[in-house]
Amino acid sequence: MAQSAVPATGTSEITPISAKALAPWADFFGILMLVLLYFVGAEQGATALVSGEGVHEWVHDGRHLLGFPCH
Repeated sequence: MAQSAVPATGTSEITPISAKALAPWADFFGILMLVLLYFVGAEQGATALVSGEGVHEWVHDGRHLLGFPCH
Protein backbone atom coordinates (compact mmCIF):
# COMPACT_ATOMS: atom_id res chain seq x y z
CA MET A 1 0.00 0.00 0.00
CA ALA A 2 1.33 3.45 -0.90
CA GLN A 3 2.17 5.99 1.74
CA SER A 4 0.31 9.30 1.79
CA ALA A 5 2.15 12.60 1.37
CA VAL A 6 -0.10 14.28 3.95
CA PRO A 7 1.63 15.12 7.25
CA ALA A 8 0.67 12.96 10.20
CA THR A 9 -0.46 15.95 12.28
CA GLY A 10 -3.84 16.13 10.53
CA THR A 11 -3.98 19.92 10.55
CA SER A 12 -3.70 22.06 7.48
CA GLU A 13 -2.85 25.72 7.47
CA ILE A 14 -3.99 28.17 4.85
CA THR A 15 -1.53 30.99 4.41
CA PRO A 16 -3.21 34.33 3.76
CA ILE A 17 -2.37 36.28 0.62
CA SER A 18 -1.39 39.86 1.24
CA ALA A 19 -3.18 42.72 -0.50
CA LYS A 20 0.14 43.79 -2.02
CA ALA A 21 0.50 40.41 -3.76
CA LEU A 22 -3.14 40.38 -4.83
CA ALA A 23 -3.27 43.94 -6.22
CA PRO A 24 -1.68 43.27 -9.66
CA TRP A 25 -4.11 40.41 -10.30
CA ALA A 26 -7.08 42.50 -9.17
CA ASP A 27 -5.97 45.33 -11.48
CA PHE A 28 -5.52 42.95 -14.42
CA PHE A 29 -8.95 41.33 -14.02
CA GLY A 30 -10.59 44.70 -13.37
CA ILE A 31 -9.22 46.11 -16.62
CA LEU A 32 -10.16 42.92 -18.46
CA MET A 33 -13.74 43.19 -17.19
CA LEU A 34 -13.96 46.84 -18.25
CA VAL A 35 -12.75 45.96 -21.76
CA LEU A 36 -15.30 43.14 -22.01
CA LEU A 37 -18.05 45.41 -20.71
CA TYR A 38 -17.11 47.99 -23.35
CA PHE A 39 -17.31 45.48 -26.18
CA VAL A 40 -20.62 44.06 -24.99
CA GLY A 41 -22.24 47.35 -24.05
CA ALA A 42 -20.87 50.11 -26.24
CA GLU A 43 -19.07 48.75 -29.30
CA GLN A 44 -20.71 49.54 -32.67
CA GLY A 45 -21.99 52.84 -31.41
CA ALA A 46 -20.58 56.36 -31.57
CA THR A 47 -17.33 55.21 -29.97
CA ALA A 48 -16.73 52.11 -32.10
CA LEU A 49 -13.13 50.92 -32.25
CA VAL A 50 -13.80 48.20 -34.84
CA SER A 51 -15.63 48.97 -38.07
CA GLY A 52 -18.32 46.68 -39.42
CA GLU A 53 -20.86 44.45 -37.73
CA GLY A 54 -18.56 41.63 -36.60
CA VAL A 55 -18.26 42.56 -32.94
CA HIS A 56 -21.97 43.37 -32.76
CA GLU A 57 -22.91 39.94 -34.06
CA TRP A 58 -20.55 38.14 -31.66
CA VAL A 59 -21.88 39.90 -28.55
CA HIS A 60 -25.50 40.40 -29.64
CA ASP A 61 -27.12 37.83 -27.34
CA GLY A 62 -24.93 38.79 -24.40
CA ARG A 63 -25.88 42.41 -24.95
CA HIS A 64 -29.59 41.57 -24.63
CA LEU A 65 -28.94 39.24 -21.69
CA LEU A 66 -27.26 42.09 -19.78
CA GLY A 67 -30.00 44.57 -20.68
CA PHE A 68 -28.14 46.70 -23.23
CA PRO A 69 -30.30 47.92 -26.12
CA CYS A 70 -28.80 47.51 -29.56
CA HIS A 71 -31.59 48.02 -32.11
